[in-house]
Amino acid sequence: MNWYDFAVQFCDAQWRRTSGNSRKNVSKALMATTIALLRTPASPFKAVDVRTALREFAFNTRRREQAPPDVAVILKWIERNTLTMAAWEDPAKVDEVLRELSIRLDGAPAAASSVKRTRRILNVAMEYAVTHRVLRSNPLPKGRGTAPKTSSAVDKRSLLNALQAARLLGWIRRRPRGGARLHAFFATMYYAGPRPEEVVAMRVVDVHLPDGDAHDQWSELVFHTAQPEVGKNWTDTGAIHEKRGLKGRAADDTRIVPGHPSLTKILREHIKAQKLKPGDLLFPGESGEMLAGSVIRRAWRTARVKVLTPEEFASPLGKRVYDLRHTCLTNWLNDGVPAAQVAEWAGNSVPVLLAIYTRCVSGQLTDLKKRIEARGDLPEIPS
Repeated sequence: MNWYDFAVQFCDAQWRRTSGNSRKNVSKALMATTIALLRTPASPFKAVDVRTALREFAFNTRRREQAPPDVAVILKWIERNTLTMAAWEDPAKVDEVLRELSIRLDGAPAAASSVKRTRRILNVAMEYAVTHRVLRSNPLPKGRGTAPKTSSAVDKRSLLNALQAARLLGWIRRRPRGGARLHAFFATMYYAGPRPEEVVAMRVVDVHLPDGDAHDQWSELVFHTAQPEVGKNWTDTGAIHEKRGLKGRAADDTRIVPGHPSLTKILREHIKAQKLKPGDLLFPGESGEMLAGSVIRRAWRTARVKVLTPEEFASPLGKRVYDLRHTCLTNWLNDGVPAAQVAEWAGNSVPVLLAIYTRCVSGQLTDLKKRIEARGDLPEIPS
């Protein structure tokens, strides 16, 4: 069996059990590996066309049979010019492939997280090969130092202070086109800390608002569905968004998060102004469809351009929409909310939460020093 035929087989086996984003990552990893395992780098086709044919058709189970004639010609050439699986029995060739997977197209080193993800996918492929008796053993090196080190900790520079958040959200609210709706969307992330794919999936019925004259103006937000935008080519239905349960939880699990009184006011006004009904999407697109990720990212980037100084814009400060979630969770921890409670609201485990946000906790050092000092010094021992 040659590598290309095996990779197609592995792709189809993974397709049935993975999400849209995972399918894309598998396709990218197999594409890069296939190019590294060609008998000769010389090709009668443009490099970009070869990559596109592999990524979008060869390793896409739904689209492979729909490949246009010119793409089919490229794939036939690749199939004929790919090394056999015996190449993995040569340690020198394995090292060569892994080196190529760690370099970007422009020759610069690939991001450690990207290399690690590709290595992880390739490791699953090798285990699949062993299970199906294509290889005798997994040829990938094991142990420390075989994969690049990555850190899951949040960069403290990406967090927004209250003034910066107010300026950014204020500019978005004044945006002529859809500003009020997007302001409510970003405010939900800032005050309640959900993931973007959880916010776009929210329905009006998922927001429990108190009466307008109630003394306690805290609301409740119920999260039970995530709909990440993965692209119509990677979902089973051909829809752009893929509907699934909450990350790391059972399919029908829910998560209830308290809504700050400021968020309660924003959502009450948003629902009233948009004339939304209980079954409607809380943050619909302009035509009532799911709010597009491109709209969200474009609005956030424009706000950063308009509000931040050139130095701030060039920095990691609020660079991603996801940084609103990071800011919210950090604020909760800095306000003294127990880590277990923050983890529950955020939909993380406590170990993951602490690994991500420990470096961002601040403002408690003075009190902690006093507690440690109160223990006192060692007692005097008579000589």
